[in-house]
Amino acid sequence: MTQGARLPTLVIGGGIGGLTAALALARAGRPVHVVEKSVEFGEIGAGLQLAPNAMQVLDRLGLLLEIDKHAVYPSRLVWMDAIAATRITEIDLGEAFKRRYRHPYIVMHRGDLLSVLLAACRAESRIALETRRDVIAIDDLGDSAVARCADGTVYETDLLVGADGLHSTARRLFSDDAPIHDGYVAYRGTIPMERLSAHAGLDNVVMWVGPEMHFVQYPVRRGELYNQVAVFRSQRYTPLSEDWGTAEELDAHYAQTCDYVRGCVSQMWRDRRWLMTDRKPIARWTRKRIALLGDAAHPMYQYIAQGACQAIEDALVLATHVAAAPGDLPAALAGYEHARTRRTARVQITARAMGAFFHLDGMGALLRNEMMAARSSTDYSMLDWLYGHQV
Repeated sequence: MTQGARLPTLVIGGGIGGLTAALALARAGRPVHVVEKSVEFGEIGAGLQLAPNAMQVLDRLGLLLEIDKHAVYPSRLVWMDAIAATRITEIDLGEAFKRRYRHPYIVMHRGDLLSVLLAACRAESRIALETRRDVIAIDDLGDSAVARCADGTVYETDLLVGADGLHSTARRLFSDDAPIHDGYVAYRGTIPMERLSAHAGLDNVVMWVGPEMHFVQYPVRRGELYNQVAVFRSQRYTPLSEDWGTAEELDAHYAQTCDYVRGCVSQMWRDRRWLMTDRKPIARWTRKRIALLGDAAHPMYQYIAQGACQAIEDALVLATHVAAAPGDLPAALAGYEHARTRRTARVQITARAMGAFFHLDGMGALLRNEMMAARSSTDYSMLDWLYGHQV
């Protein structure tokens, strides 16, 4: 499309947040055009945790039957000491949890969720999907917005949704901030389930915590694969260098852990690392006909598994406000922003704080373990604000 008809809605970014937003807006009656810069719609990474606050949105979008074909329903969230190989605490995800939050906690492959969303979008007549469209500039014209792509394609739209991730082009309209790195890096991958022993229960989400590290394990693909994420802080990190967070550092850092964790880490994929990155919360992420969504608005550390969940929440809230005031999009976007900024800022800040809590050493780790061991597995009070939120 080059200088063609004005679009009702343009969503930039075809990831989980962008496709959920497109589906929610279309289901609310609005035509949506989605552009993705990659050659195809797909997710990089492996496992994904979806808490009840996201599941309620996916339920309202009618996706739970399809998600069920791919999901695993873990029994518990378990914290383990990565050095001593002892259990610290756990959260029971059984019937009491489901009654309290009305939806389960699930884990699945990121690619499987994207496939479910993509199929739903393709089945929706109001949604058009395009790939190979890299948006490099956005102009705010007041009563419309214009997106310009690297290949010369130009889109004018009544409503522009920037769901273009951590390095968002749309975010530059609101902030000149940069992603924040603090030296933590992650290695991710999956292995066949039969290669694992049932050390902490293979139907659980297990978090092994240690000094400046944590190691996460859970099943995906209907329990056929085991997802593993090894996080640690590089002692060689500098902002101006790329020579840090190497596989050799991974092995050296995890050499202090128990035999089981070391054995699992030895099976990790080594071909790619992910920098652990967030940004500080910003107070404004809408203006006139333009809105940010997901990581473009509130990128966060993965330490409480809420990045995708918050993007999914955003999508439904945005669609609800736009549907309620279709003739006044600036007012609709202002309502969306008002409903979301404080909550997402709290989640961002909590994720950062929980990372520090996971990564304690020495006396701090001992006190953490004693405090957490004292809680009941069915004490959900600390989770109510997060999982019990009604979108």
